[in-house]
Amino acid sequence: MSQDTRRQRAAAAALGHVRAGTVIGVGTGSTVNFFIDALAASSERIAGAVSSSEASTRRLQAHGIPVLDLNEVEALEVYVDGADEATRDLHLIKGGGAALTREKIVAAVSRRFVCIVDEAKLVDRLGRFPLPVEVIPMARNYVARELARLGGVPVWREGTETDNGGHILDVHGLSIEDPVALEREVNQLAGVVTVGLFAQRGADLLLVGSDSGVQALEARGR
Repeated sequence: MSQDTRRQRAAAAALGHVRAGTVIGVGTGSTVNFFIDALAASSERIAGAVSSSEASTRRLQAHGIPVLDLNEVEALEVYVDGADEATRDLHLIKGGGAALTREKIVAAVSRRFVCIVDEAKLVDRLGRFPLPVEVIPMARNYVARELARLGGVPVWREGTETDNGGHILDVHGLSIEDPVALEREVNQLAGVVTVGLFAQRGADLLLVGSDSGVQALEARGR
């Protein structure tokens, strides 16, 4: 079975957590694209979506799904997004598509965060996937030096500018034992917009697509 098929399974399973007539948050990436397509084909029509990226906004609008400004919405019932890595504690690394800041904002406003991945993204410890950090351009070299002091090898993702006008540093070589503490530490560096660790506010439900079906992992204590 192909990776795309596993992603499609996870995306289709997320539809069961979307109620007709509500406004939902929609993330970014290849697995989310499958979710958007499935959402458009569903008979259960939502009232609209808040999108975490320009790319997802274009895809939603192409399907005729209304896209709302987050400032027009008090709260979102559910947010559906993918991840680059996920643990069974539902801590995530996100930002491979450079939309991490808007993704983190939409997740913060949502009552429930449903993360959809294929089984290859499920890991015992975060850090094999380089950790994205969005920075203000003038602070890029300073932040890179500080990240190196934390034990990582930061690499500027040249040619990439976020929807916010930021730059991305991808931090290689980390084995992240305490995602919550590292998220807090990196976010405190001057010039950092946000780090692609979603641990302080991780997922509430992880749907993992595999050859045998979809495994649902619930967050403990949330």
